[in-house]
Amino acid sequence: MNPIVYHIASGQSFFTGCTLIILAAMLSLNDKQWTRRMMGFSFLLGVIAVVVSSTPLPWWSYSVLGTVILIWLVAQLRKQRQRGFTYAVIVVWLAAVGMELPCHRLPHVEPVSERSMTVIGDSVTAGLGDPQTKTWPQLLKQKYRVVVQDLSRVGATVSSARKQVVATRIESPLVLLEIGGNDILGSTTPAQFEADLNALLKVLAAPGRQLVMLELPLPPFYNRFGLIQRELARKYGAKLIPKRVFLSVLAGGGATLDSIHLSQAGQQQMADVVWEVVGPAYGSD
Repeated sequence: MNPIVYHIASGQSFFTGCTLIILAAMLSLNDKQWTRRMMGFSFLLGVIAVVVSSTPLPWWSYSVLGTVILIWLVAQLRKQRQRGFTYAVIVVWLAAVGMELPCHRLPHVEPVSERSMTVIGDSVTAGLGDPQTKTWPQLLKQKYRVVVQDLSRVGATVSSARKQVVATRIESPLVLLEIGGNDILGSTTPAQFEADLNALLKVLAAPGRQLVMLELPLPPFYNRFGLIQRELARKYGAKLIPKRVFLSVLAGGGATLDSIHLSQAGQQQMADVVWEVVGPAYGSD
């Protein structure tokens, strides 16, 4: 995977953009010509980096960030170098970093009572049907002696996964979801995605059961899908695995067949990163 694509899709470009915007604000405190040029360049790159990252912060936070930036820009154009505006830019963008940073940390999974899990996924999990390829749920079962109920299907969407779950008896204390990529790449609207994901998580949520969900990597301007996923994860207590984790697998050498679907090496890497998150739930065995 191209490093720039990884930087954007993983959401790391959001932090790069915030840093550049804060740097631009700091440079605005200096009246030298070269610093003014650097300020403009840093600000422009920063805004681009934030926008293409599709970081799903709440809309109100983007409104605050945009308003403060607009006031600061107007002051710069009028050559009203009031430090208060500059400090406001620095404070609100540092706050934005503080809001987003926890979403990039691995979640903590509580211990479970039995060594079983259910996996719901699309072709990233199910593979492309090659009988010689062991998928990552199969590798988890083989290596860690966990009973895995694999409900992954090629072409699955959140809607089709919900129908499958309704028709299936699920008793595992932990359910891991790798689903939604086909919705983003397909024709599913944000409103329909929200309704389908809400219905899926509602069916899965049960006392004593943990839901763990892979956060969706987002193309530029697809913030809404990510915001919906985060909001519903909070609503149903689902723990999100940061999108950088899945993307780190795709970025690995020889990990994919076509930049999305996993090779055997990619399946092994995926099993390793998933177990890093859910393994503590099953003890050291």
